[in-house]
Amino acid sequence: MISRVWHGWTSHQNADAYETLLKQEIFTGIQDRHIDGYRGIHLFRRTLEDEVEFVTIMWFDTIEAVKAFAGEDYEAAVVPPIARALLSRFDAYSQHYEVRAEMKTR
Repeated sequence: MISRVWHGWTSHQNADAYETLLKQEIFTGIQDRHIDGYRGIHLFRRTLEDEVEFVTIMWFDTIEAVKAFAGEDYEAAVVPPIARALLSRFDAYSQHYEVRAEMKTR
């Protein structure tokens, strides 16, 4: 399993609009692509003094599945123009981690 981690920041004024955009358009658009090996996405939000931070973690079976999502330059961030308009800054590249262990409670 591969996790793809990415960070973006918005102003306080744009935070709710950005979260809504992610959940209602961008995440469903990714899901609608039916990428083989894509296992889902988590969204984290943290309010800071001067801005709001968002973190997404996407889950894939393999790097090949990540490439099916992001292209051959798979480390480059995938940020549609509509999202860029709401962000004040964002990671130009995503980080990819091999998941080595997982423990769930019963």
